[in-house]
Amino acid sequence: MKFRYARHTTNLDSIKTFYVDLLGFEILGSFESHDQYDGLFMGKKGADWHLEFTVSPTKPNHQPDEDDLLVFYFDTEEERAQRVSIIENAGIKSVNAINPYWNENAITYEDPDGFNVVLALVKS
Repeated sequence: MKFRYARHTTNLDSIKTFYVDLLGFEILGSFESHDQYDGLFMGKKGADWHLEFTVSPTKPNHQPDEDDLLVFYFDTEEERAQRVSIIENAGIKSVNAINPYWNENAITYEDPDGFNVVLALVKS
């Protein structure tokens, strides 16, 4: 089984900047003018998952709350620290998670659509 998380957005460029330029994902594919939708697939080559973001004339009706999370696990603190540095050098500040576990064990940021993205470490 493979996994795709698909979400509609109003600004594909800001989503691309956040997930590709700041988080380090790769563009795996894209499409334009498919039944009035444009989209990007992003993730890591060879992984069994990826994210899809789309835009269309219809605006999304998102109501994200603090428990709507995408959680990404890094293998080492060095990898995570590098991403944190890139994100914060772009002027994005971490946010407090509503779940205390994430505040104690990870760093949380808000993506351009208002959804929280958690950067955690793989625990052995």
